[in-house]
Amino acid sequence: MIFTVTIAAILRQSKKKSVKYKLISFFSQKTRSLSHSFSLNRNDGSLVSVLKTLLFFTILMITLPIGLYFATKAYLFEASLGYSSNDSYFYAAIVAVIAVHVVLALFVYAAWNEGSRQWREGKQD
Repeated sequence: MIFTVTIAAILRQSKKKSVKYKLISFFSQKTRSLSHSFSLNRNDGSLVSVLKTLLFFTILMITLPIGLYFATKAYLFEASLGYSSNDSYFYAAIVAVIAVHVVLALFVYAAWNEGSRQWREGKQD
């Protein structure tokens, strides 16, 4: 709609010889802006990928240590190994802290590899 209104305005304001020049310049500006928006959309794809990775590791950071804490406390330390309630709190907390460190290390590894992959793809363009 904007294109047709703009073309009609150009045709009304100009003579026949200069219409071709004005239309060419108009469409070249529009194609430059479209190519710029295409490059932004390509970057949006990498942004979505980064946000998915961040969301995955955020959920993992919340659920894994808490789940491991209660699972190891109830099933491993109290039921299987027969530790007292006070001892099982302590050892389950150690397992949860180790889980936090493992998730952080995995996140750093994934972020490092994703950044180097994006750098290699950008270098080829």
